[in-house]
Amino acid sequence: MFKKRVKKGAILMENVVFIILNILFLSILILFLLKQGQGAALLEQSYAKQIALLIDSAEPGMTMILDMSKAKDLAEKNGLEFKDIVINTDNIITVRLSESGGYSYSYFKDVDVSLYPDNSNPEDIDSYVIKINEYK
Repeated sequence: MFKKRVKKGAILMENVVFIILNILFLSILILFLLKQGQGAALLEQSYAKQIALLIDSAEPGMTMILDMSKAKDLAEKNGLEFKDIVINTDNIITVRLSESGGYSYSYFKDVDVSLYPDNSNPEDIDSYVIKINEYK
């Protein structure tokens, strides 16, 4: 019967668009994996959850010290000061180890919490003090 004639230029253009879209997708995937591989997102999540769980399990008057040396190294590598990586606002702990992003996790206990870097050894500050004060 009748055969449709497909122009060779149309097939070539479809293949070029397909290849460009695949390259774009793979490059976005590789960038995502490299960002995850740096460990900032994983460490942010881990520390935020650890701090929130410590607060939930603590009693008023307790003082805990959390070693955050890995977080300190990564934050300094990303240009952040160690004193600014952990933030506590309205029962939500936020840990930021890079300029973009951060991870927030909430705790349930209705207590007043003080979070600050441990200054007991001024030469090597790599721990955070978590002090649980009286109930709000």
